[in-house]
Amino acid sequence: MDTDRISTRLATLARAHLVPGAQLAVHHQGRTWTHEVGLAADAAVPIGSITKTFTATVAMALVSDGDLDLDAPLSDHLPGVAAGELTLRHLLSHTGGLPSDPEDVRTTSLRHHVRQALRELHPLHEPGAGFSYSNIGYSLIGHLIEVATGMTWSEAVEAVLLRPLGVRARFITTPDADVVSGHAVNTATGRVVPVAQSLTPVDAPAGALAVSAAELVTFGRMLGGGAPHLMGPDDLALMREPVRHAEPFGMADGWGLGLALFQRDGVRWVGHDGTADGTSCHLRINPADGTAVALTTNGSSGWGLWRELVPELADAGLPVADYDGMSGLHRRIAPPPDCTGRFRNGDVEYAVRAVDRERLALTVDGEPFADLSLFDGLVFAMRDSDTGDTNQTGRFLRDPGDGGIRWIQIGGRLARRQVAKTG
Repeated sequence: MDTDRISTRLATLARAHLVPGAQLAVHHQGRTWTHEVGLAADAAVPIGSITKTFTATVAMALVSDGDLDLDAPLSDHLPGVAAGELTLRHLLSHTGGLPSDPEDVRTTSLRHHVRQALRELHPLHEPGAGFSYSNIGYSLIGHLIEVATGMTWSEAVEAVLLRPLGVRARFITTPDADVVSGHAVNTATGRVVPVAQSLTPVDAPAGALAVSAAELVTFGRMLGGGAPHLMGPDDLALMREPVRHAEPFGMADGWGLGLALFQRDGVRWVGHDGTADGTSCHLRINPADGTAVALTTNGSSGWGLWRELVPELADAGLPVADYDGMSGLHRRIAPPPDCTGRFRNGDVEYAVRAVDRERLALTVDGEPFADLSLFDGLVFAMRDSDTGDTNQTGRFLRDPGDGGIRWIQIGGRLARRQVAKTG
C-alpha cells in the first residue's frame, strides 16, 4: 500500500471538492495507518447514518445474550404495540416496509415517537417483501434496546459497545457536544458555509454519533471478526450476510443486519455510508482479510471526494469496494406513460412528469430534484437539478400482480404510487 500516494491524493481531492477537513484511517495487513487534512486525528466528526451500524451491533449483542429475538413479533418485546408481523430482523435489514421519516415529530420521547409512528404511518409493503431505507425503523430498534436493557439508547451504546471498544464517541444531540462543524459546500460557486447539527433526539439511534476515522476503523475491525468479541460468531456472521428481498438499489449491492454489502472482484465487503449536516463519512470492511477503511469529511461534498478516492486507493494497492449504479445502465429507452404520477414515502411526495419523449423530471415535495433518463429494466440515471451531477441512479418497480408501475426507488427509499381519489 503506497501511503505517500494516498496522502497526496487525499489532499488534492479535498482541495478540489472544497472540503475543509478529512480524516482517513486504514487497517491493512496487521497495521493501522492514518492521515488527516485540516482536522486533528482525534476530532469527532458527525457520522450520520453510520450510527445505524452501531445501533444494530448493540441489538445483535442483545440477541446473542437472549435479551432480544430476531424473529419474534415486536409485540413480544413491546406489549401494547400493534406492529403486525414486523420483527427486529425486518428493522435491521430495512425490509419492514416502513417509510423513512415522519415529518411531524411532536415529542422528545423515543417511546412515544415510535409508538405514534406505528399508529400513523402507512406501510409501503408487507414486512419482508422488499427494501426501503428507514430512519424510523432504527428509532424503533433504539426503543427495543431501551426496553431490553433498562437504559437509554445512548447509555446502552456506551455500556455495551463503546467502552468495550475503547471508543470515545460524542452524541450530537447532547448540548455543547465537542464535535467538528459541518460545512455546506457549493462547488459551482466556491461557497463553503459552516452549518449546525439539527438532528432531533428521537432520531438519535439513526444518526447521532460523532467519532474520528481511527475510531471508526476500531469499530470496523470488530465487525470484521477482531477483538473484542461482543456477540457470538454466528450472530456476527449474520450481520454480514445478505437478507432475502433486501435490494438497496442506488445504495449498495445488498444488505445484511445493519450492514450494507458491496462486491469487488468476487470479494464481499461490508460497511455503511453516512451524512450529517455538512459532513459525509464512509466505512468499509473486508472480513476475509481484516482490512478496514474509514473516511470522515466535514464538507457536504465529501461524498464526491469518496467516489474519486476509491479508485485512487485501488491504484495505491488498496482495492476497496464501493457501489456503482451507473455500471448497470445499458440501452436507453423511452419512458412508459405510467412512469409519471405522484409517489409517497411517509410525508415525502415524489412527483414525476414527462419533459419530452426521452426525459422525465422529478420533484420532491414540489421542489426540482433531478432529470431522469430511463434505461432497460426501468432503471434511470439522475441529473441533479442543483449541481448537475449525473452519478446517481434509481428505478421504477412494477406490481407483480397487475404489471403497472407501483413504486419509485431513490437512494434505497421506496415511494408508493398515489391513486387519485374518485367521487
